[in-house]
Amino acid sequence: MSASVIALCAAMALGQVFGPREMSEETKACAQCHKQENPGLVQQWGRSQHYRANIGCFECHGANKDEPDAFTHYGQTISVLVTPKDCSRCHAKETEEFSASHHSKAARILGSLDNVLADVVEGNRGMVTAGHPEGVAASAVSGCWQCHGSEIKALPGGRLDPATYPNTGIGRINPDGSEGACNACHLRHEFTVAQARHPDTCGKCHLGPDHPQKEIYEESKHGISFFSKINEMNLGNAKWVAGEDYWAAPTCATCHMSATKTAPVTHDIGMRISWNNRPEISIRPEIADAKMGLPGKDVPWNVRREAMQDVCLACHETQWVDNFYTQYDELIELYNTKFAKPAQEIYQLTMPLQDITAAFANKLDWTYYELWHHEGRRARHGASMMAPDYTHWHGTYEVAKNFYSEFIPAVQEIVERGLASSDPAKVEAAKQLRAKLDEVLNSDDHKWYLGKMDPSEAERRRRAQEEFKARYGK
Repeated sequence: MSASVIALCAAMALGQVFGPREMSEETKACAQCHKQENPGLVQQWGRSQHYRANIGCFECHGANKDEPDAFTHYGQTISVLVTPKDCSRCHAKETEEFSASHHSKAARILGSLDNVLADVVEGNRGMVTAGHPEGVAASAVSGCWQCHGSEIKALPGGRLDPATYPNTGIGRINPDGSEGACNACHLRHEFTVAQARHPDTCGKCHLGPDHPQKEIYEESKHGISFFSKINEMNLGNAKWVAGEDYWAAPTCATCHMSATKTAPVTHDIGMRISWNNRPEISIRPEIADAKMGLPGKDVPWNVRREAMQDVCLACHETQWVDNFYTQYDELIELYNTKFAKPAQEIYQLTMPLQDITAAFANKLDWTYYELWHHEGRRARHGASMMAPDYTHWHGTYEVAKNFYSEFIPAVQEIVERGLASSDPAKVEAAKQLRAKLDEVLNSDDHKWYLGKMDPSEAERRRRAQEEFKARYGK
């Protein structure tokens, strides 16, 4: 390690530093060469706060010889990767918070049901590399891993395996043992706060059929206001407090990360979330944190909600905020009780009756997966960010349509097939499934499907229709 890096680290023992007094000779040499080889990269760095603080190529890319991805480059030991461990030398608090967040653990998808889709159902082992001699699915490499993060494989000489790099997935597993990629949000080499605060940055990953937060935001009044008043957002300001430095609209960063009048910036994006809407059934975030071994397990959901409400109150009054959360909680309760819990119980009871037990080998597997993973998530996320079309037409409507026209009929077919089986175990399993299905469909939430709507409810709806016609039928 060079004298300049040693001096920087020594100074940090006394506290956070802003940078060396002068640009190091190593960085000057790097920049001189890269002006010819990668002029755009150098120009980006030249616009950065790092440049103004005399932090350059060598301060970030300098490495120890024993690091797996280190190599000698014009007499210096460097690494292509700059990891959270590297960034923590100057940004200790931010790295600590990020490392405690779900973002940094995003690569844990590599062993999940989602990855079965990319690896097996969509892909094969046709992409063979030195780091993956057994082969890996190109669909995972260019798809899932680019958002969630790959496990970077360092090859001899510090080269990085092409199946695993380039990759800026936010949960990237780095050769130095750190998790995450700071440049997933702070795009290198400029690292502007304005870019990190812009919703489009989050939209690299948070969009699509299963978690369309970017599209949801654009539909919401918040998004509409942002894009119509973007010049009033003061995105590049060092201090960026809602209600003080800007008030035209909130962005993703505003609500989940940025400072308020009473709270500092946080890089743990779960600390203001009061529902985890990722799983089949929405759960409180501390439960999810406990399963992942994160320190957030000790932070109750109501404390996190108060932190988010602190953001809301920069622009809204108390009644507005309280009533919004009442609406949001009721939508989660509706989804959980009417669809998510019954569907999960029914689906699990179909397992002994499936001829093929491989994931996604049966039509019902796809139907159930999309019910919660696509449609159910859209409904919940839409409600959380006030996007009515995503809550209803892309959400609860699709959930109900799938549940009643696809899921239930498929389960009924499985019941009939099981009852006709010569295998006593399957007959018994079919009876248990039929009992559960009858219990669900005869409940107050679903008995309309059987033509058993309560007469008082039917009469109430008839009167409502007559009132509607009388009001608008003139």
